[in-house]
Amino acid sequence: MSLADSGWIYAIITLSVLLDVFLPVLPSGALVIMAATAAAGTSATATATAAVRKGAAVLDDTAHLPELLGLVACAASASLIGDLVAYRLAYRGGKHFEEAVARSRRLSAAQERLGGVVSRGGGALVVLARFAPAGRSVVSLGAGVARRKARDFLPWSALAGLVWAAYGVGLGYLGSQWLGASWIATGVSVLALFVGGLAAAYVVQHPKRRREATA
Repeated sequence: MSLADSGWIYAIITLSVLLDVFLPVLPSGALVIMAATAAAGTSATATATAAVRKGAAVLDDTAHLPELLGLVACAASASLIGDLVAYRLAYRGGKHFEEAVARSRRLSAAQERLGGVVSRGGGALVVLARFAPAGRSVVSLGAGVARRKARDFLPWSALAGLVWAAYGVGLGYLGSQWLGASWIATGVSVLALFVGGLAAAYVVQHPKRRREATA
């Protein structure tokens, strides 16, 4: 079945991306990659089958584009909405959310690594921190607790969500093209996402690398 006909996968991705700003252990990135891998593989198979039946000599390599673009739009929109909810809640209850972050080992560790750097680094680092482990949570909750203006935060949050979604879908697509729509392709793509997150965290934390990345 084409991914476009399986609306539940969009609902699962939307819910996961919405919630992982509060629960950064959710595998939202892996779900996006898995769905993109399946979309590219399913569309390619369906197109090849139709071409064989019709005796077509040339296959349509763009058959998967609607599903992939839909995944990007779905994940990016859910990311922005989740960031906005986290920002507004933290804005209204700053002290409560500071205590909540302190109780979470993962969030407190990420805040220690990224919080000060991102708050001083401007919008480009908001995008970069989106790829770092728990970076999205630190940025969104931190912006609310610090009572930063929404117009200074949300445009960069939207860009970060779009870049992150396109990156995840792109990894899934490339993995499917190179290795087929298999668990191996998904695993390699998820590993690439993880390595990219570690690289982003490294760049955010090291001033020299940060200047090179944002130059």
